[in-house]
Amino acid sequence: MPEEIVNKVKANTKLISLDLAKLFHDPIPVAELDIKDFLHMGLLLKEADFRKHLEEFDWSKFEGKYLSVFCSTDAIIAPWAWMLITSHANKFAKEVFHLTAKEVTHELYRRNVEEHDWMQYQDKFVLLKGCGDIHVPDSIYLLVTNKLTESAKKIMYGEACSFLPVYSS
Repeated sequence: MPEEIVNKVKANTKLISLDLAKLFHDPIPVAELDIKDFLHMGLLLKEADFRKHLEEFDWSKFEGKYLSVFCSTDAIIAPWAWMLITSHANKFAKEVFHLTAKEVTHELYRRNVEEHDWMQYQDKFVLLKGCGDIHVPDSIYLLVTNKLTESAKKIMYGEACSFLPVYSS
């Protein structure tokens, strides 16, 4: 019986390549809601008008999505207004945030990074992939590096054929 061919480079390497986008990206889309259109002249919060806008608004377009709720004007918004918005949006949205869409994306990455088991990289050489179709916020690379310095032997950035050393214990 012929012996199985083993790729000794792959079989014996301590190098682990991590694509942060594939590992931590949440595929659920982030929708945005700018509440300026719910305000009088985009600036004034009138309770009766505000409640009417909320009742008439089609919340179903946020079905199953993360929702970023914000106001793009300099209006002063009372805390109860955000609470009312959330009470309507929660019926459809996966989760409601009082953040920009970019901040929501960062928060979702951050949560996934915090939940990940970083000890599996104990004494390993970890390569954080630098190119991809999905943008990973720079701050997530910082957070992941903080986590990996507790366990990894080496941290590198880039691709296996061309990388930049970042950390060595």
